[in-house]
Amino acid sequence: MDEEAEEEPGLDRPAASRDFSFYHMDLYDSDDRQHILPGENTSIRREVGQAEMGSEPGGAGEAKVRGDLQGQVGELVQLYGLEDDHDLGDEVVDEDRMGVPRYPPYGVLRDLGLSGEAEEPGYGGWGSAGQCQDAREAYRYTHGRASEEYECYVIPEEEDEEEAADVFCVTCKTPLRAAEMDSTAHRDHHVTPLDKALESARDEIHRNMYRLEQQIIDMENFASHLEEVFVTVEENFGRQEQNFESHYNEILETLAQNYEENIQALGERKKEKLEALYGQLVSCGESLETCKELMEAINDVCHRDKADFLKDAVAMADRLGNFLKTQTDVEISAQPDFEDQTLDFTEVEQLMGSMNAIPAPSAPVINRQAPNSATSSSVRVCWSLHSDDTVERYQLCYRPVQDGSPHKDHAGKEFTVTVKETYCWVRNLEPNTQYEFWVIAENRAGPSPSSDVATYVTAPSPPVIRCEEIRSCEGAALISWESGNLRPVDSYTVELTLAETPEASRVTESVVGIPTCESLIQLLPGQHYIIYVRALNVGGSSARSQPAMVHTTGSVFHLNKDTCHPALTISEDGLTVLRSERKTPAREPPPSQNRFSRCVAVMGNLIPVRGRHYWEVEVDEHADYTVGVASEDMARQEDLGASPQAWCLRHTFSSSRHKYEFLHNGKTPDIRITVAPKQIGVLLDYEKSKLSFFNADNAQHLYTYSCQPHRFVHPCFSLEKPGCLKIRNGISTPRHASFY
Repeated sequence: MDEEAEEEPGLDRPAASRDFSFYHMDLYDSDDRQHILPGENTSIRREVGQAEMGSEPGGAGEAKVRGDLQGQVGELVQLYGLEDDHDLGDEVVDEDRMGVPRYPPYGVLRDLGLSGEAEEPGYGGWGSAGQCQDAREAYRYTHGRASEEYECYVIPEEEDEEEAADVFCVTCKTPLRAAEMDSTAHRDHHVTPLDKALESARDEIHRNMYRLEQQIIDMENFASHLEEVFVTVEENFGRQEQNFESHYNEILETLAQNYEENIQALGERKKEKLEALYGQLVSCGESLETCKELMEAINDVCHRDKADFLKDAVAMADRLGNFLKTQTDVEISAQPDFEDQTLDFTEVEQLMGSMNAIPAPSAPVINRQAPNSATSSSVRVCWSLHSDDTVERYQLCYRPVQDGSPHKDHAGKEFTVTVKETYCWVRNLEPNTQYEFWVIAENRAGPSPSSDVATYVTAPSPPVIRCEEIRSCEGAALISWESGNLRPVDSYTVELTLAETPEASRVTESVVGIPTCESLIQLLPGQHYIIYVRALNVGGSSARSQPAMVHTTGSVFHLNKDTCHPALTISEDGLTVLRSERKTPAREPPPSQNRFSRCVAVMGNLIPVRGRHYWEVEVDEHADYTVGVASEDMARQEDLGASPQAWCLRHTFSSSRHKYEFLHNGKTPDIRITVAPKQIGVLLDYEKSKLSFFNADNAQHLYTYSCQPHRFVHPCFSLEKPGCLKIRNGISTPRHASFY
């Protein structure tokens, strides 16, 4: 069937026909298969052959035959449902290409016109057997396949032209066409554009590749570590083999030496005992001979006559008495019993014990300090040891260090902690302080050599935010703080979160790597932030500082006490300036170049951010005051508004008459104000290069400067006579001021 399914060579299938499914059937059947089409009529086949032999191409009948052929082919197409098959119809196979006649046999046309021929039973809608045979002949002719063995039966399928997928169902993880989005299967699913899904898939693959690369690096590092451990174990076991061999050789030498010494001592004792026994044996033999001689002499005397007996008896008695007086040693001087020799194997046992004893451990290797391994009062110290060493405990020693040398107060003062693990949390330490650590391993064989000295440092103490010096505006805040540490730290981190957000779902943003105790942070307008600060060093980060609140609804600043004239007093909140009736202050402040000396004035600390800044000043309508802005480098010996670095509004009151002047570089425009303001609004707009004054009571515009300061300017305030000025800041710009 696979061979039958292949497309026959020489046929260029039209585009429309590719949408059909082809079911191949053998129309030129064999005898042993079921007939799909009606059987062939042999008589018709003979007539077809005679007609083919009798026809002459090129005659008048050929045109008629060809015309009738077109009509009959159309009927066949309608009969078998092949209207859309472009292989049928008007195409006639070229004679030169296929090698068959370009016109059908006359017998086919003649037999197709026979309507009175009886149909064979069992074929139903297929028609008579002759009509089916004629259909085969016409089909062969129009396709030029009269000699081919297999044909195709085309069944059209009604399918919509497939559209390209343009969306992606995240739930099913399947590409979809736009028409399928409204179907029931994907109605409630999460759908995303195909390009976005493709980009997300690529990002996920890249992340996985990055994790895989990291895992490969970790595995390579682990394999390298295993190789080092393998080499170390091999070297250690090699050393132990050498130690065993040395110990065994020493034991054998000791045993041989003991053997020689014991054999020699045993031979000397044997010789000494045998010599003593031999001497005693000789002495005993001599005594025995003497006794025998005396016995013989006595017997001889007894056999003599009486006179001779008496003569010899007296001499014999004296001789016998002297012999008997002699002590004869009849006890064995050397006992024959064998004395068990106790061999002293103490030295050998000591040698054997030293072979089986655990050696003292090697010197530990103390690790360098890991990031974030310390708090302000503790530090985690880690070390490692050879894998085959047996350790019962470790002695961790440390001492504080200052400026690269031991602390003077703790010179020679060391602390020791005993642990069983290869790490230790050392507590009760000073914050942001360096300590020297070294470690010694111990077991029953003794201590190891000391490790190298490693320097660890504790984390810093938490900074202290200067809440009274926080300056902010609608888009930024300037935060300053005190370090809280005697020694320098590496950097600071500012953490901020929205106060309105529930605590469980708050997201903390961080600004890292701040080198100084001040930072200008960009914020969103109209929000309330909670600010924290951390200090960082090699050991880690400190705990959070106490929180500080920052509002970005308007500009917030405080009066700068360093610029305040001695005759003025600033309140604790830094928002009120007062001039009393006293001409001289109670305590003269130290002289300073930043302090006003001639003009009784003070400046505020406005955040150095270009944008719009608005504040209001509550004034006494009967007081002489000046409000405005001035550059930071303005000369402190000049009056406000007298120099080109200041833009001010001055008010003087005399004889129930209010006088208002808008001063810059000593000049003022001719402007009159009819309603005396009790609250003055000031709008500084860097983007438009304008400074505007308003009567905040009735939203009246007073005057606008067109100024382009080369540097940042700060609010300035002056009281020429006793009075009080109160500053209201942190408020949003009113609507009437936003038009200027």
